[in-house]
Amino acid sequence: MTTPDRTDCPEADRPEGARAVEILRVRDAVEPATDFVVEEAPVALVYNGISHAVMMTTPSMLREFAVGFSLAEGIVASPSEIYEIEVTDACGNGKNVEMRVSSEAFWKLKERRRSMAGRTGCGLCGVESLKDAVRHAPRLPVTQTFDMAHYDAALTYLFEAERLGELTGATHAAVWVTPDGRLAGGAEDVGRHVALDKLLGLRALSGWKDGALVISSRASYEMVEKAAMCGVEILFAVSAPTALAVEVARDAGMTLAAFCRRSRANIYSHPERLTGLEGLDALAGFARHAKSA
Repeated sequence: MTTPDRTDCPEADRPEGARAVEILRVRDAVEPATDFVVEEAPVALVYNGISHAVMMTTPSMLREFAVGFSLAEGIVASPSEIYEIEVTDACGNGKNVEMRVSSEAFWKLKERRRSMAGRTGCGLCGVESLKDAVRHAPRLPVTQTFDMAHYDAALTYLFEAERLGELTGATHAAVWVTPDGRLAGGAEDVGRHVALDKLLGLRALSGWKDGALVISSRASYEMVEKAAMCGVEILFAVSAPTALAVEVARDAGMTLAAFCRRSRANIYSHPERLTGLEGLDALAGFARHAKSA
């Protein structure tokens, strides 16, 4: 997360989702000032007329959010199963994202009977039994590599994606970086899960496959599972992983690195996709030993 710059921001230059509020600023003295805060709004994801989830999100990139959430939750297998998306106003300052999905996808959704109520920074909620809380992510192929010569640049792209975060200090970001180190695109939201869903939806709609995912948050189980469900093979997280996230990444065959800082990282699983690391060949048995640990 970037340190916010509380200087005046003209409305024309203000990113979507920022609101100006009047405050009292305490420094050497108390003085009136203007601050910028990030918008939060309830967004209902509606499938074939039935509301499935209500999430608190920053109300931008809602089409991408809907696609990413649907893919990451296994509701649809590909964007082609979503025939139509319409964003409409709802009660209060909320939004409805109404999707028309294939009969097969809708039938599977009804079978699962999952009703999630989202909050800022939410985890899993509304799951009907403990066995439903942890799903098995698909085993990923080994088709991707990432040259660590581009690693430092990849981390800086998080700042480029955080226009709201730069202004408000209140968002998380997720970016997709191509194998040659270019920024393909990014997304941000007040919730880290939603920022990831938006990025995964943008990736699917844009047809990006090759590259790596970088997130500004910790690597929780849900973040790793969402990425794996969408076929992401390489994930860099700025903050810590959880034990379950490491386990899921190892079982799914995902390359997971966390505590990612300039020229530093901890690699928790499947380092074979990362090229340009001095001494990695001598540690070729790491993945095998880590899996059995």
